[in-house]
Amino acid sequence: MTPHDILSALPERNILVLGDICLDRWCTYDPATSEPSRETGLNRIGVVRVEATAGASGTIANNLADLGVGRVSLLGVIGEDTFGDELFACLAKRDIGVDLVVRSSSVQTFTYTKYINQDTGVEDLPRTDFINTKPLLPYLEAQLVHNLESFGHLFDAVLVCDQAETQAGGVVTPGVRAALGRLVEQHPEKVVWVDSRARAEHFRHVYLKPNEEEAKAASERLLGRLDFPALAEACELRALVVTEGERGASAYRDGRHEFAPGVVFAPAVDICGAGDSFSAGAASALACGAELMEALHFGNLVASITVTKKGTGTAYPEEVRLAARLATRLPDATSPNRP
Repeated sequence: MTPHDILSALPERNILVLGDICLDRWCTYDPATSEPSRETGLNRIGVVRVEATAGASGTIANNLADLGVGRVSLLGVIGEDTFGDELFACLAKRDIGVDLVVRSSSVQTFTYTKYINQDTGVEDLPRTDFINTKPLLPYLEAQLVHNLESFGHLFDAVLVCDQAETQAGGVVTPGVRAALGRLVEQHPEKVVWVDSRARAEHFRHVYLKPNEEEAKAASERLLGRLDFPALAEACELRALVVTEGERGASAYRDGRHEFAPGVVFAPAVDICGAGDSFSAGAASALACGAELMEALHFGNLVASITVTKKGTGTAYPEEVRLAARLATRLPDATSPNRP
């Protein structure tokens, strides 16, 4: 399939994004308004503007929606708090479905608060994060599993965003991983694409997409050595896709190594969220019937656009069509993982 074919098919697809959902709050502050607090004597941070966006699995959902996927839904856990309300408002702007999201007063909405200096445009103050440090409560895990088992089979693809790096993990618990395994077993043709920062080696029978460092760490943990083909075999993966930054992405399956060279559309401005946009592009292309290497090229095209935008940008169909005509492919010999 060509990028044009994929884009034409996307409006007929419905995709579920499962995983950690967070709220990104970009707070622009005016340093000239800093003055000591009467109560504490500490200087205040005078925020003059706030922009909120959905992050983590919300970033993937945003990318899918802007690419033109017909229906995008989220499955995760957030708090019954004002940040959760703000997050839902962000998702509603793109008509991203939240019916499967579990809300609870037992957790708080995972929120990044970033402070941008109005004079310089630079994030130059410590970030304030609202986090959960305890394992997901059993009743919340049970609700997630129920929603996945009841509705997961209705989607053309399931994208998993296992972003939490703490030992306790986030919402992609062992129970959720087991439910994913049952979904794949019952529907082997379904596209299940997993991006896991710290637990990649625990997934089976899926498309697994770590970056280079994450793949190396997973290989060392599981095998005690660096061996990507063996990692793909040990996890019985449909493919191990290792992203290599601007160079592109390697795929390991059935004892073979293939490489999809990166593409350059315009100078990079911000690489934040590039992996998420690659996952959105590649997984949605697979859901449309693309072959793996066609899907990885499509993912590279999408990422080549989003890195030209500040923050966690997205790509629109007309931009992808333009990039497909104008972008330059990097030589595939640049892959350091080529045998």
